[in-house]
Parts: sequence; C-alpha cells; structure tokens
Amino acid sequence: MKKTISLTVNGVERTAEVEPRLTLLDLVREHFGLTGAKLGCDVQVCGACTLLVNGKPISACSMLAVDADGCEVVTIEGLSEQNKLHPVQEAFVEFGALQCGYCTSGFILTAKALLDETPHPSEQQIRDYLAGNLCRCGCYQEIIQAIKNVGSEA
Repeated sequence: MKKTISLTVNGVERTAEVEPRLTLLDLVREHFGLTGAKLGCDVQVCGACTLLVNGKPISACSMLAVDADGCEVVTIEGLSEQNKLHPVQEAFVEFGALQCGYCTSGFILTAKALLDETPHPSEQQIRDYLAGNLCRCGCYQEIIQAIKNVGSEA
C-alpha cells in the first residue's frame, strides 16, 4: 500500500507516493533524478549514499523514504548556491581530495555537517566524524587537509 509523503529536497517542497519499503536513496535517485549519492555497500558501512536529513548525515540506503516525511533533505546537488560551489566542494577540488569520485558526495556532505557542528575541528575530530565514510582510492590525507583548510578559514 503506497503512502504519500512530503519532504523538502534541496529547498524544494516535494511530494511522492511511495511503497513502504522504498529507501530514501532510491527516492532521490530514481524518482527525483538526483544521482550524486551512490549505492555502495547497501548496509550502512561505506557512506557513499550519505545525505543530510535535517542537517545530520545519514545513510540513505538504510533509511526508508516514509521516515523522511516532513524532513529537510540536502543532496550534493543542492549544496552549491547560484552556480557557486560550497567551500567544502571547492576545498576538495583544490586539495585533490578525490579520484574516482564514487564516495565524494558522501564525504562532502558529512564534512559539511561536521563543520556546521564544529567550525574549527581538530584532525582527530575530522577522522572520528568521517569514520563511516570509506574511500577505495585512499584519498584520506587529501580529504582531511581539505576539511582542515575550510575549518581554518571559517
């Protein structure tokens, strides 16, 4: 039995009729065409599917769309404003904090949430906060440097 839900995605009010088993990741990718978040492990381990829900990073592969009813969701597509990259996105480019890019949106959204909570995080705080995000290419040092740089400029 489908349920109608309403949520705000990247500042736009959206309504969808969803099956109870549909994940938030599938909703944003398949129904809304926002494909920046990726399905990686499908068990809440790799962070490739990370979205911000009410400002908090969540694994969208494990959250049901019906549980996002009434929530504010931010995807990587909604992070930039007026065709200007968010400072975290700019830092990832500047520091080469990506290779294949599969995990990048999850890292960037998680970093944004960290910097919103802790504007000047220590390296250990960054490492701890990013513990749920994995990069197969091994760009961890560059990712940490990018986030430290944004934190030092905040």
